[in-house]
Amino acid sequence: MKKKLLLLLIIILSFDASAQISFEKGYFITNAGEKIDCLIKNIDWRNNPMDFEYQLVQNGTLMNENIKSVKEFGIYNNSKYIRSTVRIDKSGNNINNFSDEKNPIFVEEQLFLKVLIEGKSNLYQYEKGNLQRFFYNKDNGNIEQLVFKNFKNYENKTGENNQFRQQLWNDLKCPSFTLNKMTNLKYQKNSLIAYFMEYNKCNNSEFINYENKVKKDLFNLSIRPRLNNSSFFVEDLVSNSPDIDFGNKLGFSFGVEAEFILPFNRNKWALTIEPIYQNFKSEKAVNGSFFSGREQIATANYNYIEIPISVRHYFFLNNNGKVFINASYIIAISSNSSLEFTSPPNIFSKSVELVTRRNFGFGVGYKFKNKYSLEMRLQTSTNIVADYGYWDSNYKTSSLIFGYTLF
Repeated sequence: MKKKLLLLLIIILSFDASAQISFEKGYFITNAGEKIDCLIKNIDWRNNPMDFEYQLVQNGTLMNENIKSVKEFGIYNNSKYIRSTVRIDKSGNNINNFSDEKNPIFVEEQLFLKVLIEGKSNLYQYEKGNLQRFFYNKDNGNIEQLVFKNFKNYENKTGENNQFRQQLWNDLKCPSFTLNKMTNLKYQKNSLIAYFMEYNKCNNSEFINYENKVKKDLFNLSIRPRLNNSSFFVEDLVSNSPDIDFGNKLGFSFGVEAEFILPFNRNKWALTIEPIYQNFKSEKAVNGSFFSGREQIATANYNYIEIPISVRHYFFLNNNGKVFINASYIIAISSNSSLEFTSPPNIFSKSVELVTRRNFGFGVGYKFKNKYSLEMRLQTSTNIVADYGYWDSNYKTSSLIFGYTLF
């Protein structure tokens, strides 16, 4: 099974990146003002781009345009970027790099700004690495940066320049806006979007919220029944007692998975947590047992709840299907778990507690229409008699997991 899982992983990773990133209907406007409809390679830019790739027709020649030749481009019902020469403050956000200067230090650059709100007053975003800046204009006027800056004061303590609040109070104010509202306004995308939406509504201006053009489903809850194949092996490290191999047992279990999609890189990364109840029960006759010379019956009864915390990566194949891989850190909690030795007819018995140990898991799966999934998962082995230094054990599980996403 390990070889099959490895082979499947190699096949998945050999997919060309273009299989994960689609070309979507969009447009760009040249310096001459000509609007060209095309198919733009949508890579869900986390950092504002300086260029983009496109095709004029599906599966056509791949071409490239950049900020020197294009003054605007967009993907319909998704995103829009405009070219603008702006004054931007690039002061660092790392506390070790805070400036002693409270005021922004502007440099002039030509950038593609991402449009967040478009209306009587517009809100734009620029992001590169850890640097995030917001810009605005009103009635198609000059685009200016909303000023926010961290700095160190004369006592070497950190401070904040929240000039953006004063800028908005002066330029974009409605009768219903209060000083308390401005004090609570944060230099964050969602907070500023809400402010600009309210301002445009206050002025009876139609506006577009590009962040809502595409519904981003960032949370999924799924039920996940599974078929498990578990094995348990015990070895005495001190005496010559025979090893106990309980063999492989098939079992059924049930999990509920919460998936949190990370809102960047076209939603290809996710974090998941999934509580699962598991049980392994098996008996084995042992000659010359661990505790006596008599024949004994060894009974393993391992009950536990495991909680895999996983990082997931999706590979988009088409609009309906996507492959994913998981890497999991697994926490387990046992209850009433033991390894018991009994000599018929109950002349001698001994019970050993089975304890959980943290381990790792790896899975490969396929999801169809964001609703149905099938996953193969393999876990690393654990020693569940580790509290007994003169014993060693190997407990491991592989699973075939079926999933149905509720929402």
